[in-house]
Amino acid sequence: MTSSSSFSQDAQSVVQNYPEGLRADALMEEDVAWSHEIDGARDGEQFDRAERAALRRVAGLSTELEDVTEVEYRQLRLERVVLVGVWTSGTVQDAENSLAELAALAETAGALVLDGVVQRRDKPDPATYIGSGKALELRDIVLETGADTVVCDGELSPGQLIHLEDVVKVKVIDRTALILDIFAQHAKSREGKAQVALAQMQYMLPRLRGWGQSLSRQMGGGKGGGLATRGPGETKIETDRRRIREKMAKMRREIAEMKTGREIKRQERKRNKVPSVAIAGYTNAGKSSLLNRLTGAGVLVENALFATLDPTVRRAETPSGRLYTLADTVGFVRHLPHHLVEAFRSTMEEVGESDLILHVVDGSHPAPEEQLAAVREVIREVGAVDIPEIVVINKADAADPLTIQRLLRTQRHAIAVSARTGAGIEELLGLIDAELPRPEVEIEALVPYTHGKLVARTHADGEVLSEEHTADGTLLKARVHEELAAELAPFVPAAH
Repeated sequence: MTSSSSFSQDAQSVVQNYPEGLRADALMEEDVAWSHEIDGARDGEQFDRAERAALRRVAGLSTELEDVTEVEYRQLRLERVVLVGVWTSGTVQDAENSLAELAALAETAGALVLDGVVQRRDKPDPATYIGSGKALELRDIVLETGADTVVCDGELSPGQLIHLEDVVKVKVIDRTALILDIFAQHAKSREGKAQVALAQMQYMLPRLRGWGQSLSRQMGGGKGGGLATRGPGETKIETDRRRIREKMAKMRREIAEMKTGREIKRQERKRNKVPSVAIAGYTNAGKSSLLNRLTGAGVLVENALFATLDPTVRRAETPSGRLYTLADTVGFVRHLPHHLVEAFRSTMEEVGESDLILHVVDGSHPAPEEQLAAVREVIREVGAVDIPEIVVINKADAADPLTIQRLLRTQRHAIAVSARTGAGIEELLGLIDAELPRPEVEIEALVPYTHGKLVARTHADGEVLSEEHTADGTLLKARVHEELAAELAPFVPAAH
């Protein structure tokens, strides 16, 4: 691979115009619009759909210069962005897919994508990410399109951010900042907002910088005037950094307190021996749609990246009558910012503490194997590598049959379903029933009718294999946990 430090016309050192038509719609295309008649039964009441899509005009805010309009969900006041990526490895198709995903992220954040460019080089330039010569070419593209923001497909160091902004003369943000912005828009619960705020402050801390002299002035340590105020003091930027660190410490304490409530609920489920299933997967793979199809949870379903952030836990039942919990988790994405993984660790513990993972992958995506690899990397980070996994290939109704066959052949414990049409859902429920951990003790007991509570507990906490009502009591054959087996032991017939 050739470095692009010399800016020749060589094919390996050019900024390639992003192909028209390969915008976010390549990732986020729907066959038909959502309708109550078609999808209402599947997705339940979507109370926040209209609210999140609404625009409200605020009266009485007009000025002589402009008419100020409040825009909800950023659907009117769009930033005009140019995307730029560095292609270091893989094929040109891989580079274009990565930039298409960045376009989908930008549009989810409320931006209008004007153009996208990719540069081929060994590694990103340490000064300006794409090199000084290509940065000048990027400035020409920005002037030509009238863009006000450049979005880079990678995490930029503070130095790269400053140098690139100095050249292109417009705001520059990276992939991490873009994902943080989307999370900030979509977080609704108190814990979700706190986690996003913590991640934003972690990202912001090393990137604080002054405008002119405003963050370089020092405040003296003396109390009086004149000479008493001289001497080294704390600069404005140091003050801001200290305040951010104090806020981060406070936020971590608040998240730890909120985490306690979830742990209590999780311990209660464990005490009652209720198995748990976690739905994990790439963003926009259809996790919430699958949860709604399996449980009727009524969780927001939207054709957008990171539409739902807050975990939802619902009770469900297998075809054989066994109870379990089903938890929807935050979606993953390639190069998910480390700050977010840390901040959302308490939320992702639903995956690490589960008995079974439903790994949902979008079968209609151009590169589903890349999605699977990205999600498994995050699953490894939260320490859930030993948990059984079922690969659920969603959107089978819109996917290429050859892609479905390839995934079913290469992935162990895989099944193709469509949360939209319901195809394959019954088979998935049967697979969940087979994979969930079963009580370890098989017992046969004749329980007197005076001990009906034990029979009820066996039905609730165990797996009843057979039940017969006799003159002496209820003859049960069941699989139960050790604690319940000890309580049933006095009623085991002598022959057993």
